[in-house]
Amino acid sequence: MKKKAMIAGAVAVGLLTGAPWANVLADPAKWTNVNTYEEQDGSKFNSENYDFTKFSKIGAKLQEIAKQSNRVKVEVRGTSADGHPLYVVTIADPETQGKFGKIQALRKQMFKNPQKAQDWIAANPEFKTPIMINGSIHGTEFVGSDAVLQLIERFATQDDAVTKSILGSNILIFNVVQNPDGRVNATRFNGAGIDLNRDFITQSQPETRETVDLIKEWNPMVFLDTHGYVKNYAPNRQGLIEPCTPPHNPNYEYDLYNKWAYKQAEAMEAQIMSDKAGFTGSLYQNMEGVYIPQRNDSAGWDDYPPIFTPMYAMYHGAYGHTLETPTNDLDGVRWMYNAIMGALQFATQNKQGMITDQIEMFKRGINFDHPFHKEGFFPKAYVLPVDPKDPTVTYKAVNHLLNNDIEVVQAAKSFTAEGKTYPQGTFLVKMDQAKAGLANTMLWDGEDITNDTPAMYDISAWSLPELWGFQATAVQTDVNVVTTKVNNVTGSGSVSGKGPYLIPNSSVQAVKLVNTLLQQGVEVKRDAKGSFYTTAAANTISAAVKASGLQIGTAAVPAGAASISNVKVAILKDGGMGKQQSHAGTKLALKRLGFQVTEMTPVEVAQQGLGAYDAFVYSGTASLISLSLSAANKEFGLQDQAQYDAFQANVNSFVSRGGKYIAVGAGASTASKTLGLTDDTIMAGGSNSNGIVKVNYEGTGATAGYGQKDIGFVYRPAWFTGSGVQNDKVLATYANTTDFFMAGHWANRSSAQGQPVMVKEQGKDVTLIGLEPGFRDHTDYLFRLLSNTLFEK
Repeated sequence: MKKKAMIAGAVAVGLLTGAPWANVLADPAKWTNVNTYEEQDGSKFNSENYDFTKFSKIGAKLQEIAKQSNRVKVEVRGTSADGHPLYVVTIADPETQGKFGKIQALRKQMFKNPQKAQDWIAANPEFKTPIMINGSIHGTEFVGSDAVLQLIERFATQDDAVTKSILGSNILIFNVVQNPDGRVNATRFNGAGIDLNRDFITQSQPETRETVDLIKEWNPMVFLDTHGYVKNYAPNRQGLIEPCTPPHNPNYEYDLYNKWAYKQAEAMEAQIMSDKAGFTGSLYQNMEGVYIPQRNDSAGWDDYPPIFTPMYAMYHGAYGHTLETPTNDLDGVRWMYNAIMGALQFATQNKQGMITDQIEMFKRGINFDHPFHKEGFFPKAYVLPVDPKDPTVTYKAVNHLLNNDIEVVQAAKSFTAEGKTYPQGTFLVKMDQAKAGLANTMLWDGEDITNDTPAMYDISAWSLPELWGFQATAVQTDVNVVTTKVNNVTGSGSVSGKGPYLIPNSSVQAVKLVNTLLQQGVEVKRDAKGSFYTTAAANTISAAVKASGLQIGTAAVPAGAASISNVKVAILKDGGMGKQQSHAGTKLALKRLGFQVTEMTPVEVAQQGLGAYDAFVYSGTASLISLSLSAANKEFGLQDQAQYDAFQANVNSFVSRGGKYIAVGAGASTASKTLGLTDDTIMAGGSNSNGIVKVNYEGTGATAGYGQKDIGFVYRPAWFTGSGVQNDKVLATYANTTDFFMAGHWANRSSAQGQPVMVKEQGKDVTLIGLEPGFRDHTDYLFRLLSNTLFEK
C-alpha cells in the first residue's frame, strides 16, 4: 500500500539457490507490547506472518553471496533514522563490473545531447540499461526484501539462459531494505515515525535521500517498488501492478511512460500466471490475473502526487511501478519474485524502444516541446528572489532543487522580467531543461482536482513555494540576463551593530536560532508582532547567528515586548494506529523549530501527569483516547476506563494550573471536545480531503507573521462552529470567498467558507488548530503557527 538499536539474533529464511521460495511457514506471531530494542518476529499490523529474513541476518547473507560471485558489488550507502545500514547491491556481468562510472557518464549524455544519445543507442545495441528494484519501503511488507534477496542470489550465481539474457542487457541495482527500522520494529514507518513512501517531494529522511541519490546516480530505465498487501480488488485478481487510474499528474510526459508501462505490467502478470501451479494457497490457485488499476478500475489508485517512490522516479525518466503482493507469506514472496522477473524480461526484450522514449522525455524538456500539454502550462522560467535579511528559506529551496537534478542559475546583474525588476543574485530555474517535469511539479501552484475524480489515494497539493514560504514567480517570456550556474548555496549568518538585536519571526531557522539562544541561557523578548529581541552582547550570540544563516541587526526593543522562556514540550505519542504515527509530522516540525520535545503515550500521561512540562500538544487521531480499540491498536491507547479518567483529570489539571494545550487537526480537536477542554462544535471534511486553502489570520500573537489572504494546508479539514466559538478568540478563518480552496481535493466544502479554523478558548490556554501546520515536513511556512502558540503568553 500506497536509537541505534541492538538487534537480537534470529533465524533467517533459507534462500534456496534457483528457487524463489522456502518450504516452511512459521506459526503466527504472538504479541506483547512492542520493545523497540528487539527485532520482531512478525507484525501486529499484518493478519498473517511467516519466517521472513531478519534484518540482522541480511548483511552477512549479502557478503556470503558476494564471495560466491564476480558479478556482485555490495555497499552500505548510509544509515537509517535509527542508525541501521542501508545496503545496496549492484549486479552486472563481469565485463561490466568496473565500468559503472563510464556507463553512468554515458547516461548523463541524455541530459546534454539527447539526440546524440538516441543515435548512439541505435548504433550500439549491446548497451546496458540500469534497472532499480526497491525493497520493502514499508517495514511490515516483509516479502519485498525477501524476494529481492532471492533475486540477488539468482543473478549472482545462476547461469541459465534467462539469467544470462537479463544480465547481458541490464545492470540491476537493488536497494535491499529501504526501511531497516521498520523491518526491525515491524512497523510501516521508519524510526522517526515517517512513512517513507510519502516523503519523496520533501525528502526529510535519510532513507529517502539515499534512494534519491541512487536514482540520480543511475537514472534507471525501470523502477520497481515492492509492497503488500492487495487482494480481491477485483474478483480473482490477486495483487496489484501499476500503471494507475486517473488523475495523472500533468507534469509527466505520460504518453511516453504509458506506452511501455502498461505492456510491462501485463508482462509481469503473465509471468505470475505462468507459475500458478507453484503457489500453495487457494487464493493464488484460483486467481485469474492481477489487478492493474488502469485496466481494471476508473479511480482510486492514482499516480498524481510525487510523494510515492515510483512516481518520483518517473520524473527521472523511469518506467515506475508499485508492485503489491497479495499476502504476507511465502506465496507472497513467490508472487513478487515472478512479477519482478516478468518486468526484467520485458525490459530486456524492449530495451531499445524503452530507452529511446526515456531519452525523448528529456529531449522534450530541453527543447521546451511538450506536445500533450496546453501552451503556457510550463512557464519559460521561475524567478526566485532572495530576502537579504533571511535568505534561509530560498537557500533551502535552491539546494533542494539542485539535490533533485534540477538546474538552477543565478543572475549576474539586475534584470527585468515581465515588468518587474529583480536584483543581482536572484535565482532562476529555466524550464528548457531535461527534468522540466520535476522542476514544474515542485514549483507550480497546483490545481483544484475535486471535480476530476471522486477520490484520491493521498495528498493532492504540495506547492513548495507556498508551503515552504519562498517566492517563485512563473514567467511566460524569455528572461534575458547573464547567469552563472549554481552548484550549491551556503549562507553564513552575521551580527551587525551594537545592539539590542532584532531576530525577525521570518522562518524556521529564525525560530530555531531563538530556541538555541534560550537553551544557552540568553534572554530573549518577543513583541506582539512575533519579532524577537535580545540585549546580549554580539560575541555571545555570534556563533548561533552564524549557524542560522540570518543577518541580524540592531533595533530598539518595543516597550511591550515580554521575556520568553525555554518551553518544555510534551507531545502525545501515537505508537502506530492505522499503521502510522499520526503525530510524527508535528513532532518533526517542533524539532526543526528547535524545541526539545518529549513523546508521551496516553498511558504515560494517565500515570505520570504533565507536571514536568509547559506545553502539551495533541496531534493526531481521536482514537488515542478511545476505549474501543482493535487488538492491533490497543497497546497504543488507553487500556481501561480508569486510565481514561486519569488521563482526562491530568490534562484538565495541567490546563487549570496554566499549562498550554494545543490541538492540531480534526482528530485532536474532536478529542479535546471529549475531554471537556472546549465547548465548540468540531466540524470536519472527509478523510480524503486535503489541499492548500486561503486563510485570513488575525496577525498577532499566535498568528504573528501571517496576515489576510494568506495560506494554510488541510488534511481532513476542520473548522469550529456553535455557541462556544462566541466565547473564543478567533485567530484565523478560512477566507470568506467561494475560491478559498486553492489546490487539492475537497468536495462539499462550502460550509467551511469563512468559518474559524484556529481558535483560543477564553479563560484557559487551549488552542485548537484546524489546519495541519506540521504535515510530513511539507509545511515549513506554517511551522511558526506552532512556535507562535508555544511562545504566546
